[in-house]
Amino acid sequence: MSKKIKKILLKKKRSKIVSLTAYSKNFAKILDRHCDIILVGDSMANVLYGMKNTHKITLNTIIQHSISVRKGINKSLLVVDMPKGSYRNPLQAKKNAKLIFEKTNCDAVKIESNNKNFKIIREITRAKIPVMGHIGFTPQFKKKFKVEGKNKREFKNLIKEAMLIEKAGAFSIVLECVTPNTAKIITNLLKIPTIGIGSSSYCDGQILVTDDILGLSGFYPKFVKKYVNLNTIIEKAVKKYSKEVKNKLFPKNKNFLYGK
Repeated sequence: MSKKIKKILLKKKRSKIVSLTAYSKNFAKILDRHCDIILVGDSMANVLYGMKNTHKITLNTIIQHSISVRKGINKSLLVVDMPKGSYRNPLQAKKNAKLIFEKTNCDAVKIESNNKNFKIIREITRAKIPVMGHIGFTPQFKKKFKVEGKNKREFKNLIKEAMLIEKAGAFSIVLECVTPNTAKIITNLLKIPTIGIGSSSYCDGQILVTDDILGLSGFYPKFVKKYVNLNTIIEKAVKKYSKEVKNKLFPKNKNFLYGK
């Protein structure tokens, strides 16, 4: 087990774990100063590529962005999402997890649970590749969004699922859009940290899509807090640039590379 993984495990119930997504070196370099975990999420499908869901982002695309992100990270734990279709069975999953690990020099991979792939997590961890689990709303397997854990059956199933993921060897688990009570119970039952997204402050940490909190994505559900509106700031800068070019105010002599 790496020192970075041990550090994350030690944070459980001691201090909150801060996590955000990154898809490039420039963003990762900023996030690295403030985050414990940086995730190269398959959310890039929506955020960067304008896809309607995360289902068609390729393994190669994830790897290329992860290589870029790795260049901006010094201290944070780098986790890479395994895209849909890259872990259909234990053999394929282990092969692709190794490929991600070798190509990107990441610290762990993340796998969404379909309540069946516990053996896949076990096989990857046996290959000495740390795995982050993911339950609740799992976009790779569920088409319709809904908060989970509202009724007794869902509540019990989520607890069982989380415990089986821990037993399979995962070092942490994302709880996406589960009820506060469910998140609280799971967090208290598990020895590994829980990372919440839309799942209350009871989790050991939180993760959001960076573009959402910066006001760049246009996606602002209730569980997202927009800390700044970069869309407006960027548009003002572009508008000013456009105006100066049209009015021959840019470039000026001081912007010339070789003098007048």
